[in-house]
Amino acid sequence: MEKSLFSILILFLVGFISLESSAQEEKLTYNEHSVYPIPHINQMYKRTVWRRMDLKEKQNRPFFSTSNEITRIIINAVTDGLIYPYEDDSLNKRMSKEQFFENLKLPTDEEDDFGATDAGFGDDSGGWGGDSGWGDEEESAPSIQYYDATQLNIMRIKEDMIFDQVRSRLYWDIQSFEMIIPATEVATGIEKTVGVFRYKDLEQLFRSMPDRAIWYNRQNTAHHRNMADAFLLRLFSARVVKVSNPRDDWIQDISPDQRSALFKSQQEEHKLIEYEHNLWEY
Repeated sequence: MEKSLFSILILFLVGFISLESSAQEEKLTYNEHSVYPIPHINQMYKRTVWRRMDLKEKQNRPFFSTSNEITRIIINAVTDGLIYPYEDDSLNKRMSKEQFFENLKLPTDEEDDFGATDAGFGDDSGGWGGDSGWGDEEESAPSIQYYDATQLNIMRIKEDMIFDQVRSRLYWDIQSFEMIIPATEVATGIEKTVGVFRYKDLEQLFRSMPDRAIWYNRQNTAHHRNMADAFLLRLFSARVVKVSNPRDDWIQDISPDQRSALFKSQQEEHKLIEYEHNLWEY
């Protein structure tokens, strides 16, 4: 009787450990940052691509419509605690809200040059930032000024190019968005990163804001799209600035000038398109 109970106990423990191990193994087979994760075992081919998206380009203007700029939506969401920024595109370490807004501050000696407003960013409901103003009887501390959302027109997109051998289909799996202050708006003339956002969080944010997070349809204003759908349909333009490589080189770093870098970027884009086309030849 004792042997029988002991055997049952051993079987129970073995089964429990097996279930726990299977659950953990199942969890590790997916990329936790993916909106539509593809099991690693199904990935026949994968490359990581970084792209530079200029929101002032004609094709990208629908993401940057007046008062509904994607940058304004993201910043207001950080203010409300709906999403969190990260320090880099590895998405391993969160950035504090304080540091995020510190990165958005205009340098004191450059305030007049960039024409920021004392009210800071935000929509008609108040938004974020603030004006400390002037007291009735005494002078208060100078107000903090921030870059306006319309000045933050550069986004860097990190995405995985994955061929799913089960579905026999190529997927573009966006991982992160990096918000950048362009060099033309920085006194040093060097681009400055404000924060990095997990696209999975942004996709959920856009879905939750059907009346605000809209891709403006200039051809038919009766049928705007949600920004999440616009990215899914790849209705944006963004040139390649890096493709995963052993030395982690950016195209700009290995090109002698801007013209060569642009040409190299186009070459890399054509290689990616050619690979997708040739998949059906095998």
